[in-house]
Amino acid sequence: MFMFSPSPKRSIVAIVCAAALAALAGCGSSNSSTSTTPANTPTGASFVTGTDAPMASVTSFSVVLEGISATNSSGASVQLLSGTPTVDFARFNGLNTLLDMNDVPAGTYNSVTITLGSATIGYLNTTSGGAPTVATENATLTSSTVTLPLSTPLVVATGSAPVGIHLDFKLAKSIEVDSNGQITGMVDPTFDVTAVTNTDPGAYIDEFAAAVVSVDANAQSFVIEGPHGRQLTVNVNGQTEWDGGASLSQLTTSSIVQISGQIDKADATIDADEVDILSQQGFFASGQITYVTPASGAATSFDLYVRGLLPTTTGLSLGQIAQIDLTGSEKYSIYWMHNPLTQYFFNQSQLMAGQDVAVGGPASGATNSQSVSVHRVALRDWGFNGTVVAGSENDSNRSFQIQVKGFAGVLIPQTVTVYLTGDSVFRNGWSGMSDITDGASVRVVGLLLKDPSSGQAILVGHYVDDMSN
Repeated sequence: MFMFSPSPKRSIVAIVCAAALAALAGCGSSNSSTSTTPANTPTGASFVTGTDAPMASVTSFSVVLEGISATNSSGASVQLLSGTPTVDFARFNGLNTLLDMNDVPAGTYNSVTITLGSATIGYLNTTSGGAPTVATENATLTSSTVTLPLSTPLVVATGSAPVGIHLDFKLAKSIEVDSNGQITGMVDPTFDVTAVTNTDPGAYIDEFAAAVVSVDANAQSFVIEGPHGRQLTVNVNGQTEWDGGASLSQLTTSSIVQISGQIDKADATIDADEVDILSQQGFFASGQITYVTPASGAATSFDLYVRGLLPTTTGLSLGQIAQIDLTGSEKYSIYWMHNPLTQYFFNQSQLMAGQDVAVGGPASGATNSQSVSVHRVALRDWGFNGTVVAGSENDSNRSFQIQVKGFAGVLIPQTVTVYLTGDSVFRNGWSGMSDITDGASVRVVGLLLKDPSSGQAILVGHYVDDMSN
């Protein structure tokens, strides 16, 4: 069995930063509606983060975020969100993604109010021996406004490093089901909100996909733009890792990249740890593989549940299943894995349902959602929830088995063996292998691979979370 060391820099959540940007590939937005700040009012940088845990068969919970505001002890509020983006909270299981940044008035804020608009629930339909399909129904919110106190105040100061909030949407606790476990369509929005600084794990950006606008070789930086039209500068240096041997010199205005990194403490830019060129021809889509044809051997196509998309004007749309055609000439890569063995672990014959991938190619090849041509396929991290199989814990091998639950569990019915590395991190109260017990509820954020020898699903874990609470 192979092992490799993931970067220890990544963490878990999705970011809605409030300091200068709204460029998430999986969000749509309408007209901007930021709060007005009087002239000469001191301002500072702030951000917001969020994550979720999925429930059985639910592929998406898309909701219009009509506002996220912070309120001080005097009752004065400031808006942290630009526009009214539509956010799929089911997309962010185990990962951080930048949503928005805005300068806000300096001050101490003690509570956060989240205002929600219309929402839909998507879930997976499966038939024996057939490719899964997705059904969508309108959701009914029990409340459209949620106000939560901050146990630690959000302190925004002029000239200081960015600060923000971590927004944790509890999907499994929010979507109501009947006595038979069927989705009723009712949603009781349940959030946890905490204040964080730009150096906290919750402020690290695990994945952010955007189009390249310009490149400044002298400054070792480039500018990216997401679907909302906002732009952000990304800084690189000698420690920045480039997937596939790429470099800054290869970026053009036709490039779409995925970056990981940290919000710079001095300004509203991103210091990149990792850069992957997803496309050199102006199109990218990302999401879960739901079906592979044929089931074994070199795949000729696979179905992709689309969670991220750039541009949004092709024949694809968010929340649909697209068919990705393969010719055998595609370039395969694994995000954060840099060695020649990558092609052995992930290639045309190593595709499987449940994997989270990004595909890139010409926009002209994506006009028909049932026949998409791509040149690049990249395997990415995702969070897999499940229960620990009794007796599977192996301290010497740092491995255990889980039965995957939720949306991914529908796609991966068999038991999955989890392998940990020296850089794997235990979270949410766990500190090591001794905390993993029979039947425990767990989330493993990592890479889902097909074992080249047995063909069985294996998971290389970067983060292991206690999900019992």
